[in-house]
Amino acid sequence: MQCPFCKAPDTRVIDSRLAEDGTQVRRRRQCERCDGRYTTFEKAQLQMPNIVKRSGDPEPYAEDKLRRGIESACYKRLVTAEQMDHAIESVERKLRASTEREVPSRLVGEWVMEELRDLDHVAYVRFASIYRRFEDVNAFREEIEKLQKMPTAEQRRSQMSLIEAEASAAKPKKG
Repeated sequence: MQCPFCKAPDTRVIDSRLAEDGTQVRRRRQCERCDGRYTTFEKAQLQMPNIVKRSGDPEPYAEDKLRRGIESACYKRLVTAEQMDHAIESVERKLRASTEREVPSRLVGEWVMEELRDLDHVAYVRFASIYRRFEDVNAFREEIEKLQKMPTAEQRRSQMSLIEAEASAAKPKKG
């Protein structure tokens, strides 16, 4: 890699570490000519699928549109920027894992609603009202009633820990 200080073509890596939960590699580099040191980050560049809109037209995935939708839903709510970033990362992980070249916007909207349901119920209903095109107050009422019947994120986590505990107890012991 070219040195940013003296533009020499040869630099060497003096330290490498994983960063961002293992999704990036942080490298400390040193120039052979001027001894300047700097840091670079290496991240896999993955092709995101196209999003197929309701009209049937595909368009490239745009993180800024996803971010605007989540930020609008969370406006003036007690949801941190870090929580919103985590929700965006979760949706993007699902998009990459889909292995499809095109993903319906309907599915992306459902993933966003799953994330918002765990973050803030008001943000969830705000997003759902636009996403599902609520026409009257009854649609809001029905969505809120469905939301109240669903287990909370804490309840789902505790159920998962019980299932995992039962599964590990059921495994035959080696020995």
